[in-house]
Amino acid sequence: MVAFGKKLKERQILEWQGYYINYKLMKKKVNQYAQQIEVGTQDRKHVLKDFSRMLDNQIEKIVLFLLEQQGLLASRLAKLDEQHDALQQQPEISQICELRQAYRAVGQDLLKLLFFVEVNAIGLRKILKKFDKRFGYRFTNYYVKTRANHPYSQLQQVFKHVGIGAVVGAISRNLHELQDRQGSYLSIYDQPALPLQDPVIDSIKAAVDRLTHSTNFLNFLAQHALIMQEEFPTPVEEQVDDQNYHFMSLLLNLVNTFLYMVNTYIVVPTADDYSLSLGAAATVCGIVIGAMAVAQVFSSVYFSAWSNKTYFRPLVFSSVVLFVGNILYALAYDFNSIAVLLIGRLFCGLGSARAVNRRYISDCVPQKIRMQASAGFVSASALGMACGPALAGLLQTNFKIYKLTFNQDTLPGWVMAVAWLVYLIWLWISFKEPSREIEENHMPQESNAVVVENDALENGLKQPLLISSSEDKQQDEDGEQECDESEEASEDSHRPATSIRSAYRLLTPSVKVQLLIYFMLKYVMEILLSESSVITTYYFKWSTGTVAIFLASLGLTVLPVNIVVGNYISNMFEDRQILLASEIMVCIGILLSFHIIVPYSVPQYVCSGLILFVSAEVLEGINLALLSRVMSSRLSRGTYNGGLLSTEAGTIARVIADGTITLAGYLGQSRLLNITLLPSLFICISSIVATCFTYNSLY
Repeated sequence: MVAFGKKLKERQILEWQGYYINYKLMKKKVNQYAQQIEVGTQDRKHVLKDFSRMLDNQIEKIVLFLLEQQGLLASRLAKLDEQHDALQQQPEISQICELRQAYRAVGQDLLKLLFFVEVNAIGLRKILKKFDKRFGYRFTNYYVKTRANHPYSQLQQVFKHVGIGAVVGAISRNLHELQDRQGSYLSIYDQPALPLQDPVIDSIKAAVDRLTHSTNFLNFLAQHALIMQEEFPTPVEEQVDDQNYHFMSLLLNLVNTFLYMVNTYIVVPTADDYSLSLGAAATVCGIVIGAMAVAQVFSSVYFSAWSNKTYFRPLVFSSVVLFVGNILYALAYDFNSIAVLLIGRLFCGLGSARAVNRRYISDCVPQKIRMQASAGFVSASALGMACGPALAGLLQTNFKIYKLTFNQDTLPGWVMAVAWLVYLIWLWISFKEPSREIEENHMPQESNAVVVENDALENGLKQPLLISSSEDKQQDEDGEQECDESEEASEDSHRPATSIRSAYRLLTPSVKVQLLIYFMLKYVMEILLSESSVITTYYFKWSTGTVAIFLASLGLTVLPVNIVVGNYISNMFEDRQILLASEIMVCIGILLSFHIIVPYSVPQYVCSGLILFVSAEVLEGINLALLSRVMSSRLSRGTYNGGLLSTEAGTIARVIADGTITLAGYLGQSRLLNITLLPSLFICISSIVATCFTYNSLY
């Protein structure tokens, strides 16, 4: 692959070359800083101050030129508006056509300006990322927060592209009015839903959408999805995105996510009663709940591999297997067989298509709405987690039809079987398989597509930078080669991992710590949720409905907590500070949950459980955000990707937690709580120590 510095230079507009971010110079300075710190001739504080000043100067240069160009466009539009007003009195077809072409010419120049802003924003983001990676700082967080929130912020001009919207609006409104509307001169403000059929406006809208994504630093800093984006999206790639996107198919994927989470947690309030009714101990509920996670360890791998070829067939297979699994779960009561019950839960785990759901969003949803789709995935999961126990609390009845029993134990299976059957029919009718042919046809041309013109309207956007002499060119390439050595080495190794073993080799110490934290929080949450029905029945004599309300209330905290953390807490503190504080709060929640001397009370259990669960949710969000930034780009695609590794870590944690509950049950229910909390405490303290050690070495 071509190094980013060379790609940046190739896309500079010739007459504006002096106003672009000097990426090459800044990259050389980063290398010089590293050498100076290594030999001890420079301290880190001076490096931070000098680099900040250099960035400020570069941004000021960009912003002043941007304002100058906006002023020139505004002046041209003002003169065209005078001609437009004159035509209102004496309209002539030839002059109207000329005026429309003049507005389109302004639109073409605006496209150049939009591309100028995008290239500079990407260059700035890349150099900040390179600085963070080279020195182990989180300098990006500091720089963006201090500059973007200042009343005289120049960074806002770049990242919010202030003023460009007004120019876009003026061009759109006038072109709209100059169109042949059969005597109607309605404004775009009168009919906002009416599309304006003009190529230059379509190109401008696409450029603005792309620029919005490129400059959205809030999403960049709070990124939770492990998805790599192309630095310079091309019209070909956007066309592939648009042709693959099908709203109903995306909705079906989100519904699959929701139903699977409901299926996972709907049995939690009644699993102990079901086990007792089949002649097993109440603590066997750990195996009943965990059987689904055991199967998911294997299903995640084959579903991830299957999604390389198709999305429809894995979703159909998932629905069929889940339908069968829930039927078996419900029939286990009449068969009086714990084996049938466990087989049913294993089938449900084999139908886990969450890897397909994530992959569909990554591959088939346009870049401009991918963040919203990812948020929808998280929301669907959280809603399913809350609705599962709540639905179980509503299924408090007991009747028979022929020889089939319908009660609080079997109804979760019957209800979910019907839900998956309805979903399967909907899937068969409405799902549209994305075209793989389009992706395959354009894949070999990926490196060349970025320099191909889309149409005549975008002439000048991607002109190569001309070098005045061959000697200058040779000197430039020689200097570039030295600076790009480490970057080219990393970009040439973008091939995805081909096995779990090769994926594991790509994990750095910091990534391993993040996965340990993810393992810990999933283990702790599974202990809390899976043993809740046994613990509350033993200590407080809670009914199934009360347990369901408690679990549903915990699930409903997920979205509000993430909103608060994303909008407020993450803007006040660094991610690593929130990470460590959340781990400590989880540890406090575990300690408060122990039953030592005083009689165990409902307030103690509820408050400690709430502290533990909410802290774990905060920890999960921050941990995934950090994981997405430190994970190798080779783990962003293919079967053995970063999402699969994190899913496997969490699933294995759930399996071990559920097994711990069942094994601890042999020592008696009076000891169950403390025995299951001891491993949780040990793992939590281990993760805190690992976090402190890792981040102290980095910072």
